[in-house]
Amino acid sequence: MNLRSKNKPVAEVFTSAMNDIMFFLMLFFIIISTLLNPNVIKLNLPSAKNTQSIHKKEILLSVNRDLQYFVNNKQVPFEQLQTVLGIETSKDKETFVVLRCDNSLAIQELVKVLEIGNKLNVKMILATKKE
Repeated sequence: MNLRSKNKPVAEVFTSAMNDIMFFLMLFFIIISTLLNPNVIKLNLPSAKNTQSIHKKEILLSVNRDLQYFVNNKQVPFEQLQTVLGIETSKDKETFVVLRCDNSLAIQELVKVLEIGNKLNVKMILATKKE
């Protein structure tokens, strides 16, 4: 007498959906990691031995080596830079401008931006990286 059934159950794990889940997780973490860093404009900052952090209202002004100007990560033509900075700094009197410029820029380009800050009577700080 044969008591065993002819159809034995086969245990299988279907992993085809696992690839989709892993892809979406990877995509999610990549997007979140780019949102965590607000300074997405890649610059080679000048070096300094001493650095300090300031935690007041700040406006980021970035200048890359191609002489593209960014105010709070939004590209602005140089002709409109004074107007945009005037609007941004008029919102709060405690604001200051953090100037992030590429270390390969000519000093004259830095002076042009500093003159705009002087006309607007705005406090400007030059951002550096630690050696």
